[in-house]
Amino acid sequence: MSKNIKVLGMVSLMVLVAACGRNNNDEEFVVVEPEPISQEPVQTGKFK
Repeated sequence: MSKNIKVLGMVSLMVLVAACGRNNNDEEFVVVEPEPISQEPVQTGKFK
């Protein structure tokens, strides 16, 4: 039983190292364009 626990522990450690050792440099860049600033409505002269 002790040998089985050691083998299971070693396999678990190797899986952990393999998962953490991956090269995760694939960064995603999200570019969000800002909303244009809207102008205030210009008075047309109807209700001056």
